[in-house]
Amino acid sequence: MARHIDPVCKLCRREGEKLFLKGDRCFSPKCAMERRPHPPGPARRFRAKESDYGNQLREKQKVRRIYGVFEKQFRRYFKRAQQMKGVTGTNLLVILESRLDNVVYRLGFADSRAQARQLVRHGHIAVNGRKTDIPSFLVKPGDEIVVRDKSKGNAYFKERAQTITDSKVPGWLKLDTSNLSGSVIAEPTREDIDFTLNEQLIVEYYSR
Repeated sequence: MARHIDPVCKLCRREGEKLFLKGDRCFSPKCAMERRPHPPGPARRFRAKESDYGNQLREKQKVRRIYGVFEKQFRRYFKRAQQMKGVTGTNLLVILESRLDNVVYRLGFADSRAQARQLVRHGHIAVNGRKTDIPSFLVKPGDEIVVRDKSKGNAYFKERAQTITDSKVPGWLKLDTSNLSGSVIAEPTREDIDFTLNEQLIVEYYSR
């Protein structure tokens, strides 16, 4: 599978805003958006005004990069969102929020979605009592996500157990800090997504 191997800070600079791809570093003065808040590449004195297509492309790329999804899979998610009842753009964001790697991140088991993907792939996470190592697994209301017993003895999770808090956990999830587990109590809503996004631009991009 293809993967992004360049510095991820370039992705934030290209989109012109923080995408919070590196956890705590994004909140520190070391963040690239604090030091070089301009697009990567040769500096230009004047930049051309973005076209409608350019704005649609940028919004699509931004959402892809936030959730760490490549184009082929993102297009499949969009087609699935079209087939669902309701607003296509909102459906797309709900699908992305329901990915297991995103849920692991939202519960506070990881500092970034990339780190959450690694935890899932390495088999540290179980869903409804079964080891699940597929980051794209879609959770649903009633599912329980827990750090496996074999993994709780790891130094990483021992430290995480001392620092994890439910203060930032969205309302559609419930965190049990003592057991390093969480549950899905409802489907995510548009209001639960804490990024400034215009999903209608993505719908317009794929409707060309």
